[in-house]
Amino acid sequence: MALPHRGEKSTELLNAQAHVWNHIFNFINSMSLKCVVQLGIVDIIHKHGKPMTLAELVEALPMNKAKAQSIPCLMRILIHLGFFMKAKISKDEEETGYWITPASRLLLKDESVSVAPFLLAMLDPVLTEPWHHLSAWFKNENSTPFDTAHGRML
Repeated sequence: MALPHRGEKSTELLNAQAHVWNHIFNFINSMSLKCVVQLGIVDIIHKHGKPMTLAELVEALPMNKAKAQSIPCLMRILIHLGFFMKAKISKDEEETGYWITPASRLLLKDESVSVAPFLLAMLDPVLTEPWHHLSAWFKNENSTPFDTAHGRML
């Protein structure tokens, strides 16, 4: 498909650009999920037993509190991905907090079917680094991208 010329379906070009941008920034989803697991956010909210306000969550997190302004952005990403939801704190109040979803339950540390260890293993730099060397691997004699990245077999 040729790119549209001036005046030809500019929405096609816009949609194509959006498609490319989505793929360029898709790593943010995985890395945000990894961060949530490493900070223990799912476990913290689950142990709280009800939706947590932003202030409660920030207070409970093992983090530099000067970086608290970034937590809403992180949580927004994970809400968009379906790992958290906004829920009312109580029936009488209008205030909302963060709550877990069925997908986030799979990330609980003590859950028997937890996939958190697998997530952390798959997103470890040792396993993600070979993906940065994929094009080099196609050009060289190494047997795997892992070998290209690390100079040895997995």
